[in-house]
Amino acid sequence: MRANSPEQVIELFATALNSGEVDAAIALYEPEATFAPRPGEKVQGLNEIRSALEQFTALEPRMRGEITKVIAADDVAVVHNRWRLDGRQPDGDPIEMGGHSADVLRRGADGSWRILIDDPWGSA
Repeated sequence: MRANSPEQVIELFATALNSGEVDAAIALYEPEATFAPRPGEKVQGLNEIRSALEQFTALEPRMRGEITKVIAADDVAVVHNRWRLDGRQPDGDPIEMGGHSADVLRRGADGSWRILIDDPWGSA
């Protein structure tokens, strides 16, 4: 999956998560990426990020978002996104969460953009 803009990375990520396609979501990350699965926590590298995303896809999520700002300089961009996720906990109870993300993306030599820092909780 190739993302030609920072905005497209965020859109493709939501599509992958909503479809339960962890491999497609992982393809949007840099190998050394960092992800904050919960406020105050972080995981690093594709294996740890995969484990965290598998927990999210277990919720059978429906994620939607609105990109509120993109700031780019050369091959680096910060994307602010207001998001909401509705799903089901393992016991079947509904779960709702949301936030304002601050994500750092980098454009690779092939021209595609990938996530370097994914902080769903990072912007107020």
